[in-house]
Amino acid sequence: MYVIPEARRKGYARELLVALEDAARELGYEIARLDTGPRQPSSERMYREAGYEPIHNFNGNPVASFFGEKPL
Repeated sequence: MYVIPEARRKGYARELLVALEDAARELGYEIARLDTGPRQPSSERMYREAGYEPIHNFNGNPVASFFGEKPL
């Protein structure tokens, strides 16, 4: 997920995250997983605040520093 610099800190990333979670629920998913890298500390903070709990490296991403999971 990427929000252009001019649109940051306006809640758009959070709105997008909620929309993605809602779409996943509609498709029948029960768990959401994501990752983010060390250069995106604000993303990790947002994911944690949205209820994503730290989990193991589920996808083998060698550059991510946070892997999160949330029941939908």
